[in-house]
Amino acid sequence: MGVKVIVTKDFNQMSQVAAERMKGLILETQKKKAQAVLGLATGNSPTGMYRHLAAAFNAGELDPGKIRSFNLDEYIGLPGDNAQQRVIHPESYCYFMIQEFFSLLKKKFVESCVPYGALVEQARLESELAAHPADWEYLGRDAGKSLSIKAQAASEYLRWIRAEIQGAYEAKIKASGGIDIQVIGVGGKGHVAFHEAGIPFEASRVLVVRLDDNTICNAVADGHFEREADSPRFAVSMGAELVYEAANVLLVANGERKRLPITRSLLEEANPDVPISYGQDYARRGGNLLYVLDAVAGADLVARPELLKAKGIELEDLRS
Repeated sequence: MGVKVIVTKDFNQMSQVAAERMKGLILETQKKKAQAVLGLATGNSPTGMYRHLAAAFNAGELDPGKIRSFNLDEYIGLPGDNAQQRVIHPESYCYFMIQEFFSLLKKKFVESCVPYGALVEQARLESELAAHPADWEYLGRDAGKSLSIKAQAASEYLRWIRAEIQGAYEAKIKASGGIDIQVIGVGGKGHVAFHEAGIPFEASRVLVVRLDDNTICNAVADGHFEREADSPRFAVSMGAELVYEAANVLLVANGERKRLPITRSLLEEANPDVPISYGQDYARRGGNLLYVLDAVAGADLVARPELLKAKGIELEDLRS
């Protein structure tokens, strides 16, 4: 156990290597238990890995009938008159997973779960927050904040969110036996899923997050929304504490925007300003943490091999 970093030459090699590592972890897990429980991420970085994994499932190298999956996060506030319309909105993470992974499988997983963000009405949430200020508080020291709803909130709607949107998703993960292999990416400020920079690690189970303006700007820059005004302002997300309870965590990242947070996550001490940095504590507790990076995202790490070695981090350089 510990931390291993694999730096590849490009997106294609990164995707192939990550898929092979995932395949190995799934097979290893299935030797010990009937089903492997996967935690899945969205974003550009894992898309190539998902294509390779789907090919492995379809070729019979892995059995999808022995897989259950839970996604990290989902938006609150996508356009749509009802939950069904929001679920199938092109920018929902449910739609993303169908498009980039699930639809590629000839045989489906036992169950695939995405956080229940589509059930929450963003306008209703905002009005309840305004009407019941004593029921909640925001936690975090940066622009993105975690919404902490009190157990005895006067607002029935806020109590419902706490119990059925947050608590029920965590309970479902627990009932499955917990996550065996958690795939994560990294945001521009080092966030994991929508656990934004500055949100406390402690008690970060399933969060309702008011999104950082930087996250919204990146969503527009990446072409997901035409304008910032079109982007949802909230999301439901696994928090870092829950993410780093998985038996294995695989981080996949590519590109210049990921370079600084990747570097900080391993070369600085764990801190809430870079939520993925808590992977260091996870590894010290016995977790198995693997980074698979392209040459750009991993450039600062391969430039400091002695520092990584001093921190007990194994480096494998596949760029040549």
